[in-house]
Amino acid sequence: MPVGERRINGHLLARLIGRSAYERPYYVAVGRSISGLILDGRIPTHTRLPAERDLATALKLSRTTVTAAYGWLRENGFLDSRQGSGSWTVLPDVGTGAGRGGSIVPDAEHIDLGVAAPSAIEGLRDAARLAVGQLDAHVGGLGYSPHGLPELRHAIARRYVERGLPTTPEQIFVTNGAQHALALLTDLLLEPGDGFLAESPTYPHALDIARRHGARVRTIGVTPGGWDMEYVVDAFRTTKPRLAFLIPDFQNPTGALMDDDERAAVVAEARRSGTSLIIDESVAELAIDSGDQPAPVAAHDTDGRVFTLGSAAKLLWGGLRIGWIRTTPPMVARLMEVRQRGDLSSPVLDQLIVTHLLSDVMRIRAERSSGLRRNRDALVTALRDRLPDWRFTSPSGGLVLWAELPMPVASVLRENAVRHGVHSAPGPVFGAEGTLERFMRFSYTQPPDVLVDAVDRLADAYADTVARPVPMNRDLFV
Repeated sequence: MPVGERRINGHLLARLIGRSAYERPYYVAVGRSISGLILDGRIPTHTRLPAERDLATALKLSRTTVTAAYGWLRENGFLDSRQGSGSWTVLPDVGTGAGRGGSIVPDAEHIDLGVAAPSAIEGLRDAARLAVGQLDAHVGGLGYSPHGLPELRHAIARRYVERGLPTTPEQIFVTNGAQHALALLTDLLLEPGDGFLAESPTYPHALDIARRHGARVRTIGVTPGGWDMEYVVDAFRTTKPRLAFLIPDFQNPTGALMDDDERAAVVAEARRSGTSLIIDESVAELAIDSGDQPAPVAAHDTDGRVFTLGSAAKLLWGGLRIGWIRTTPPMVARLMEVRQRGDLSSPVLDQLIVTHLLSDVMRIRAERSSGLRRNRDALVTALRDRLPDWRFTSPSGGLVLWAELPMPVASVLRENAVRHGVHSAPGPVFGAEGTLERFMRFSYTQPPDVLVDAVDRLADAYADTVARPVPMNRDLFV
């Protein structure tokens, strides 16, 4: 891609490097810090680094030190340069070991920690029976509800009002799940060559959809500690993306929660840059720890640029393929035009079931919170006991935990874990171009005893992984 497509200034890079720049030898410390930022996805690949003089000034180090650090990065495959064009970030061609050793066959009962899908909520069967009883009111018609059943649109709008966001049923467009909603919005809003901004790590299908549309993807780093708002603001102002996709509520996969001020800042920057925002709230109702939840991002919207995605799958049950988009009534009409290219309506029975369950949403939220807290705490305790050198933050909500490994072996560990009967999601699934090899995502939707068993197996798989040679220079990641 063209040099200069993405840039990071010396002040911002120096802040991301932080105090680690002052360990000896200085140039190696700076190089390792930058390589770590690249591998973790916090600095995207193909990002032009600041001039050596600018970074040296920002770090209060000599230019010779920064020149040597850039040389270290080039030697180890993290930096490419052209005379007169500057230097930009790349990844070393080291491979991850994926595919080695033939087929993967679990040697024990399989435990899946990769899929973040909860079991059905209590009351689903009763809601289904009530929904069947209401079919008589619908079977006389064609069965199509192009924008969604009126009763469901009312129920969804009411829930937004309860969360502090004035909403009318005419602002709700019902879809076949949140992923369907995302696909419709990208069809409507994104053209080949448009800029698309997303977090790293993030929901992988968002990146896939953007690439299929021929978009220019730019990422902004997020950790369990949250978003670097200076970097977020810089990304909006320098790239002016056509569309941005963000997960501010218990971010998938890091679990980070964006506060009210940060939400307001994101909307303000999107307005300045002319960017439409897709906000994924699929797990917004899944708070585990007590405390007030921030208002929806759309509460800060004044001109209809925020499109909010919701879903029944995470709160109620994955088998209910019902999602929705909250937007303006004119955009609802435009979405219907786009939808007709692929399908015409969502299933009537599923919509009726979701309508009944949303009438009892506070009880359901409390039940989900209690179960997820029990599961999360079991996973956290087991990881700290069996894998004490792994680093993670106990998430305050959502369905997943994001763990940092001491070494960049996530893809290899995933293979070995399957042989021990555990499926997990390695970090590169949620990033781009081989980044995030030091991270893994674990779902805690299984019961506590299953999670403890899974961590025992995972610990054995990790021991096997670190005992074998890994085809990359480990010294880069000390």
